Amino acid sequence: MTTEFTQLTMVHHLPRAPLVDRIAFLCDVARGRRVVHVGFADAGCREMQDEAGTWLHAHLDRVATHLVGLDLDEAGVDAAVADGYEAHSVDVRDADRLDALGVEPAEVVIAGEVIEHLDDPGSFLDGLHALVVPGGRLVVTTPNAYGLFNVFASLALREINHPDHVTMFTWRTLTNLAARHGWEPVATRVYVPSMKSSAGPALADRAIAVAGRASVAIERGLARLGRSYAADGLIVVFRSTR
Repeated sequence: MTTEFTQLTMVHHLPRAPLVDRIAFLCDVARGRRVVHVGFADAGCREMQDEAGTWLHAHLDRVATHLVGLDLDEAGVDAAVADGYEAHSVDVRDADRLDALGVEPAEVVIAGEVIEHLDDPGSFLDGLHALVVPGGRLVVTTPNAYGLFNVFASLALREINHPDHVTMFTWRTLTNLAARHGWEPVATRVYVPSMKSSAGPALADRAIAVAGRASVAIERGLARLGRSYAADGLIVVFRSTR
């Protein structure tokens, strides 16, 4: 028998979520551990990240005892291999392909800024179980649908999103989806993005740049007041329940 929902049923408690530097936090999680980094290539943004010194995979490589990159972007994988990284082009939902590659389960699997690109995130979360050792951790980072960047951008009739994004998550929707696929949240953090490039000449674009800087300051201030979910990025650490 189906239980009817009420408006109160739709109110969900949010856990404490300290504001962190995304790269520093992920490096701390990865330090001294075997790591698999899923979606590491950062297709379309690698050059920008390199110029800014913010390509996550390079930072993880300095602290992990062993690092493997997995990505569907064949060109990005080839470029990483040419640079000396261990990397494979593979869909993590393909268990047979993972077995054929001999990718060993790791203590930490990082899925950084990838789940929002997928039209089948549930199967993706299923596939990640094969990459995590018993007792290991999955760390998912993704843009936060609560974030202030797009609230301000909407006032200029703009939306700020990677051209390849197909969904946005809140803490509740991300953890609810993960629970359906065998993952339990154990820690949550938030982060604010950095402004890596200047706006174009249009008045609306200049307004977005100003609003972006303002939103970063506001997000940091709200985090200090314990209202951190206005930040534009989510980090959720999971353990497997399978």
